[in-house]
Amino acid sequence: MSDHPTGDVTAPRPGQAGTTSASPVRSFVTTRPVWLVGVLATLAGAAVTEVFALGARGLGVPMDVASPGDASSQEIPPFGFAFGVLLYSVVGIVLAVVLARWAKRPARIFLITTVVLTALSLIPPILAPHTAVSTQVVLCLSHLVAAAVVVPPLTRRLRHAEGR
Repeated sequence: MSDHPTGDVTAPRPGQAGTTSASPVRSFVTTRPVWLVGVLATLAGAAVTEVFALGARGLGVPMDVASPGDASSQEIPPFGFAFGVLLYSVVGIVLAVVLARWAKRPARIFLITTVVLTALSLIPPILAPHTAVSTQVVLCLSHLVAAAVVVPPLTRRLRHAEGR
């Protein structure tokens, strides 16, 4: 006889043997197409990075940056951070889709590649002329924030693809 009030037990209780179900987010990530996981992760990354940048602006960090060779800096427009994440994540999504299709170990290759590309993406903000150090720090952190949101779901999805 069941000790459940309705007499109906459909799922084991926490702590009981056999509780190996994945979280809803994890199972969503592992059961969707790679491109969809990439698009959703990119949208989340763009939103989180833009909120991070808005917070930095709110704290008084100037969002003026110059490219090498420019005589002066220009303000990063609102949604500029989100646009950057959307633009550059397309490369990551294409890479993930290609690796899922043809690589023997797509998750490993993707993770190594994205870590290297993220590290390389820190160089331009550090070298940006006519740019406040606080702005350079925020730019570098924004790259890390975007990568921290976009890369893990795609890596998890690609890890699932290795078991095909």
